[in-house]
Amino acid sequence: MAANFWESSQYSKQLLDQEEVDVVQPLDKERGISVEDFKLIKFHMSNHIMKLAQHIKVRQRVVATAITYMRRVYTKKSMVEFEPRLVAIACLYLASKAEESIVQARNLVFYSKRLYPDEYKYELKDILGMEMRVLEALDYYLVVFHPYRSLSDFLQDAALNDVNMNQFTWGIVNDTYKMDLILVHPPYRIALACIYIASVQREKDITAWLQDLNEDMNLVKDIAMEILDFYENYRTITDEKVSSAFSKLALKP
Repeated sequence: MAANFWESSQYSKQLLDQEEVDVVQPLDKERGISVEDFKLIKFHMSNHIMKLAQHIKVRQRVVATAITYMRRVYTKKSMVEFEPRLVAIACLYLASKAEESIVQARNLVFYSKRLYPDEYKYELKDILGMEMRVLEALDYYLVVFHPYRSLSDFLQDAALNDVNMNQFTWGIVNDTYKMDLILVHPPYRIALACIYIASVQREKDITAWLQDLNEDMNLVKDIAMEILDFYENYRTITDEKVSSAFSKLALKP
């Protein structure tokens, strides 16, 4: 296992261009899935993972890893072949193992049916079968570096580690998993973008601190703009749009 991000497979093999992340697989295209539908479904499944994780009580790191797995799967596999709802549960189960916060698969079955009785009909064997398929899709690369550690270090270094800023920036980082940022950008840069947003919102002047980092602030600001754009567009996401996207997956080509 790599000791840091720069020596990891996440850096050498897993980071992609946004254009690569946005590719809709041929089988999904045949069902009429657009790039917008693709993003909506991944957003919806990220929310499902987050909600399910609250009930089985796992750490946020497990949630973040599960969502990263799910999003990585769909850079290679179609949603027609890898049903999103089943993939979401399997990724959460696999992430709980990888992050040494293991949950019982039967509990995932129970709570998924309890929370989403009209959507989840899967049994234990279905989750275990999809877990193996997800492992193969991930090429067995399970270690994920997240922005959280960098976030804590940066906040302390910038003397911004009060409760308010900790909670605010942590919340922004959590929201980035509703997007594909973790597949495209180094985790530390995502953390910086979240701090930059929070500093503007809370009127904290960190200009001198940022300059001392010798980081390309244009890249950090680009990520910050992506996050802010997401917040703006989030308001336009409706259940009807999500249902429409999922209905296309159910259609025969």
